[in-house]
Amino acid sequence: MRNVMRRVRTMTFTFLLQSPPPSLPISPSPQFSLSSSALLSTTAQRFLAPSQGSLLRSASIRAFCTKPIIPNMEDSGSPLSYLTQREAAEIDETLMGPLGFSVDQLMELAGLSVAASVSEVYKPEEYRRVLAICGPGNNGGDGLVAARHLHHFGYKPSICYPKRTAKSLYTGLVTQLESLSVPFVSVDDLPEDLSKDFDVIIDAMFGFSFHGAPRPPFDDLIRRLVSLQTYEQTLQKHPVIVSVDIPSGWNVEEGDHEGGGIKPDMLVSLTAPKLCAKRFCGPHHFLGGRFVPPSVAEKYKLELPSYPGTSMCVRIGKPPKVDISAMRVNYVSPELLEEQVETDPTVQFRKWFDEAVASGLRETNAMALCTANKDKKPSSRMVLLKGFDENGFVWFTNYESKKGSELSENPCAALLFYWESLNRQVRIEGPVERIPESESENYYHSRPRGSQIGAIVSKQSSVVPGRHILYDEYEELTKKYSDG
Repeated sequence: MRNVMRRVRTMTFTFLLQSPPPSLPISPSPQFSLSSSALLSTTAQRFLAPSQGSLLRSASIRAFCTKPIIPNMEDSGSPLSYLTQREAAEIDETLMGPLGFSVDQLMELAGLSVAASVSEVYKPEEYRRVLAICGPGNNGGDGLVAARHLHHFGYKPSICYPKRTAKSLYTGLVTQLESLSVPFVSVDDLPEDLSKDFDVIIDAMFGFSFHGAPRPPFDDLIRRLVSLQTYEQTLQKHPVIVSVDIPSGWNVEEGDHEGGGIKPDMLVSLTAPKLCAKRFCGPHHFLGGRFVPPSVAEKYKLELPSYPGTSMCVRIGKPPKVDISAMRVNYVSPELLEEQVETDPTVQFRKWFDEAVASGLRETNAMALCTANKDKKPSSRMVLLKGFDENGFVWFTNYESKKGSELSENPCAALLFYWESLNRQVRIEGPVERIPESESENYYHSRPRGSQIGAIVSKQSSVVPGRHILYDEYEELTKKYSDG
């Protein structure tokens, strides 16, 4: 059942940076290829991708694709609850009454949810300058908390807080921001054209309890946010607007019924979306409020999405349509010169691997393993590197798995390591052989007991009638080997 594959000496290495070093302007991804036959060479051979010794020109580039597989992009149909203004107020009273939440607790959770939502979409490398416009109530407090968290996330926030609340909760939030040297900007000192100084504007002026028409100076601030929308028509970049729970100036239930209000790029609903969120047409709608107890959800029949992992926010609604061909990243990497490359490719790999580990990357040893069957049909999957030396690279797999059977038919493989934050990748290609069974046994018995049982139960690449079969067999083996 168990097996180990090891790479042998005749390997070819390719080390790639994601940006062209200044000294090598001719290739968008300069490749330094080292093979075992060149180990005695004092310098690495340089190859231009993808053909050796020839320069690619745009006219010669062609696109390749598999036969199209069209995913089903229709909505899942899962229901989502929307709250009226009265229901939202009642839930807040319940949370802060019999359920024991305090205002500052809910404000902290809401502000963190807003900051997490912003960081999900608008990365600080491109959207660093943030202006939080905060009103006098709880919505403004959410904005103050969000600004604090964004500061710690690597953004550069500024605060416009024209109508400060004298309560200790709010003065404490101001003190916390001031201790971080986050600047407070008066309305008079704000530029008329906010697009010149800010990349993200957080609209935290009014929440669901607001009634009537906005009064000065908030009416003018809303006007400035509305005026930013016209830049889309002139192709001028404008700051993105993130509204907290309710776009300021909107009716909580009817939305922007007059049509001249703020049109935020992102709406972060809190607890549950309010009725006006049905009229939100921006590309990013998130929900924050991972604190709703089951009793509240049952009382108000709330249908809410599940939060992924440890996240404080979850995307709701349709994700934005993306033009894949227009997706680009500006890679910034240190140059890689030939004289800096180790002659021995295994030594070079060790150097880069150690740097990837030191950078704190998760699962630095994760690699794509590519195999092909006897008919040359390729397949890929992610596996974990478990060791390497001058003889090769070691990983483990089930003998009867697809990769195991393909390697039996065609004992050659390719590995790919990709370390995104370092803008580096390494490709390794060559023949494959099994390591001694004793080494395989030693590794297998070094694994946690649950992993050993799981490896026996999960016959890789085989079809099972249902998940319950795996559970039942796992339980049976757990009892059978209860003594070790």
